[in-house]
Amino acid sequence: MLPYQIQNDSFIELPAIDSTNNYALNLIKTQKLTERQTTSLHGTVVFAHEQLQGKGQRGKKWLSAPGENLLMSLILDTKAIKLHQQFLLSAFIATKTRQFVEKLIEKETLIKWPNDIYIQDKKAGGILIENILSGPNWKWAVAGIGLNINQLQFDSSAPRAVSLKLITGKPYDCIALATKLSELIISNFEKMTANSEALISEYNQYLFRRGQQVKFKKKNRLFGAQVMGVNANGNLIVNHSTQELFSFGEIEWIL
Repeated sequence: MLPYQIQNDSFIELPAIDSTNNYALNLIKTQKLTERQTTSLHGTVVFAHEQLQGKGQRGKKWLSAPGENLLMSLILDTKAIKLHQQFLLSAFIATKTRQFVEKLIEKETLIKWPNDIYIQDKKAGGILIENILSGPNWKWAVAGIGLNINQLQFDSSAPRAVSLKLITGKPYDCIALATKLSELIISNFEKMTANSEALISEYNQYLFRRGQQVKFKKKNRLFGAQVMGVNANGNLIVNHSTQELFSFGEIEWIL
């Protein structure tokens, strides 16, 4: 195991790791948790200065320069949330991350369905949520958040990437940002399901390309459609002659 530093009981700082999500998932799975331990594990942050095999959506890798970006995973106790409410968690993490970034840089920040963070038409971050289920019960979620913070050059495989420093010209302390963002998420977590309609409304208010024509790919077929919004189940609603709903993975954005 790589050496690590625990800043406090709930913040684990790693110099390098394969994936913060993997580390967090293993932390849950290898512990026989009492009720007290369950309570203390909820809200734990796993932060890495470098990810060797960072995970992205659709099985893609999340590429990040060592020491330049925010790479963290939050452990969340989801036992009180119903399985059919899984998209609410995704929307909640995305909206809080969006709020945090926009307030920090004072530039419009949007959510690209399902949970990428976009600034000035470029990708500044992404979220990957992995779950631990037990029968019909949702036990745990690990929310991986990656934000491009100080990186100035990106691999050619990420041509639409941008960092906060590229936008503002300012350097940032990644650990300080991770601490503040995780506090924002954890402090509001229990309120997440109290008003699901308001949460989905906020998500749609800041939905990338909402009301615009966008090219999509479904299997080998390209088509254009107007982005209308996202429903409480996480389906993207588009309009091209008729209104259609798509689940994540069914279609791919062509930007």
